[in-house]
This record gives sequence, structure tokens and C-alpha cells, in this order.
Amino acid sequence: MASFGLKVIRGVFGAAEHIAPRITGRAAFELFCRTPGASTLTDGERRAIARATDFMAEARHHRLKTKTGCVMVHEFRPEPGRAPAGTVLVVHGWRSRTEYMRALIEGYRAAGYRVASLDLPGHGHSQGRHLNMVNAVDAVRVAGEWFGPFVAAVGHSFGGAVAANAIAGSVKNVPPLAAASLVLIAAPSSLPAIFADFSRMLNVGPRSQIAMADRVEHLSGRPLHEFTGDRQLAQAPVPTLVIHAPDDREVPAEHAKRYAGAGGHVRLHWADGLGHRRILADKGVVERAVAFVAERREPSVLH
Repeated sequence: MASFGLKVIRGVFGAAEHIAPRITGRAAFELFCRTPGASTLTDGERRAIARATDFMAEARHHRLKTKTGCVMVHEFRPEPGRAPAGTVLVVHGWRSRTEYMRALIEGYRAAGYRVASLDLPGHGHSQGRHLNMVNAVDAVRVAGEWFGPFVAAVGHSFGGAVAANAIAGSVKNVPPLAAASLVLIAAPSSLPAIFADFSRMLNVGPRSQIAMADRVEHLSGRPLHEFTGDRQLAQAPVPTLVIHAPDDREVPAEHAKRYAGAGGHVRLHWADGLGHRRILADKGVVERAVAFVAERREPSVLH
């Protein structure tokens, strides 16, 4: 049963659709972009962050300025004794942070990679309370200017969509991210589908949805319907590995199939039974993600 607060919000959006759809659409967009505050962390999330204290202490922490604020990039050097293999960018998903990407980061470090792990706006150690595709791609741009070019961009959930959009140059006036390969783990492939799900949940009407889409176009310089992964990867044919669990309840498997339809440069691996979050800590998933990048890397040195 929906919570009382959700019922109220649905009622307000439903009524406002008939009175002021443009204002309602802008309000819905702002709510869509609002990130959870530190006070909303669950006990499990707090324990996970605490367990990663020593791991995070191994990184160098860089606060970088974007167009709208500051973000944190955590730089992890390769394990001692490993020959430099290049730099990998890691991007977490919504309601996530670098600490939750530990297994992937350690996997790449063990293979000789330097890892630049970005805390997206409004998450982890970065500033702000708003996250959308535009300020996320801009954060990736800044990370690329400091730590790129990358041998790979690796993203989980919304972070995967951000990495794909950054490589495809989907946001106008933001140059495409320089990355030799792309790994997408449990990543959504369609921003229009995400908006549609959000609108159904909150009872945002069709005219208000048009206003939401207009807001996307105003900020990004592109219409909402162009933000689909198959279209983006078809235009930017970077070797891509898509890893997805058929039982993922947060990002349905159809999103992975859509990415896979972009062309022969996209490889799809089904990670059966791992859901949306367990997939990040699975040893086999980490090994596959690291091996895919290693197969394609060019000789490079750290800088």
C-alpha cells in the first residue's frame, strides 16, 4: 500500500495537471532530480560505509569544480608491484557512492589499473542535492580532464547510463568522454522510460510530462527521446560489455537487450540470480568486467 505522503503527492500532481501543467511539470522534474540526504541512510548503508573506511583511506581524494558545484573523485593507485595498465573511470548509481563500488575498484587495481572513482553530484562526498543527466555528464567531463583519457569507463545502474551518455556526447557543449571501452552493469538504457515510470508512480499527467521533457531539452540541448542507449552506442561504437541480471527488479532486463541492439561492438552477459545490487560484489562479474577491459587496452602509462 502506498504511503500517506505518496498518496498526497499523487493527488496534488493529479489535480495540478488540469490547472498549471507547466508549473507542475517543472516541479515534478525538480523532485525527480532531488537526491537523498545523509539522514536517509539505512543502517545497512551506514555499516557498509563504515566497513570501507580503511579502503577509502588508501585513496587520494580530489575535490573538483564543475559548472554547478563541486564533486569528489577518489584516486586509487594500482596494487604495488603491478605494471601500469592505464586508468579506469568508475561511476556509481543513484543512492550509491564509491564505497559501494569496492569490489570492482579492487579488481581493477589488482590488474594494474589506476582507478578514478567519481562520487556523482548529491552523493557520497560530493556536494549538492540534485542529480540529473546534465550535471552528471559534466562531472564526468571534469574527471576526464583531470584523469583521462581512460582505458575504460565502468558504470553501475544510473552511473552506467551516465558513462554511456558521456562517451556518446549526448549533452550539447560537453565534448565526448575519451574512453577506449565501456562496461555497463545493471544500467538503464532509456531516459524516456525512466521518466514514464516516475510519472506513473507520482500520477504526473501527460501535459505535465511534456513540461518535464521540455526541461530536459532546455538543460541538455537535446530532446528527451534522443536519450536512449541503443541510439547512443550506435553513434559511438566503443567496445562495450553489458552485464545484467534477468531478475533485476529495479532496471528490467529489457534495458540490457536494448543496449545489445546497438551493434556488434556490444557484448551482453547475463548474470543470473544477482539482482540489481548483489551483482556489484559478485566475483565472477568483477573478473569478467576486468578481463573485458584487459583484452582491449593499449599500452599506456600513468600520468
